[in-house]
Amino acid sequence: MAELLSHVLVAYALATVAKWSLEWFTERHVGVVMIGSLLPDLNRIDLFVSETTFESVLGVPFGLDAIHTLGGVVLLSAVGAMVVTTHHRRVFGLLLAGAVSHLILDAFKAYADGAADAWLYPITWIRHPTPNLYVSADPAVLGFTASVALLVWWGDYSQGN
Repeated sequence: MAELLSHVLVAYALATVAKWSLEWFTERHVGVVMIGSLLPDLNRIDLFVSETTFESVLGVPFGLDAIHTLGGVVLLSAVGAMVVTTHHRRVFGLLLAGAVSHLILDAFKAYADGAADAWLYPITWIRHPTPNLYVSADPAVLGFTASVALLVWWGDYSQGN
């Protein structure tokens, strides 16, 4: 749970800083970017519903691992953009920005074999070496991201935004 919250806090900080320089960017847009940062972790729905259940309902082989890739988040962002009544392209871009921030942060995470996930699928299956900057379960990561988000919130609040 700490990693999921860290992704949301990083998306909040990045979107809020973007709001300072983009006139059209509002608090609603910040929220959409934060929702987008949750999209890659939708592959964890298998904690509640197994892939075999999806296969039996849909009648085709089904896997959730591709959700945590660039192709998966593009598809999920497109679906998310279709459910809004207006500004489909903008919502698509904002959801995708949040999701890509999630994927980029995960590219620096420590993995046991030293290689990150194949997050660039469908472009390539290559698993690049990761710098092993942090362990996702480390509480210090949440403390750092919360501190950064708090500083950004304070800066936004002091500007009167």
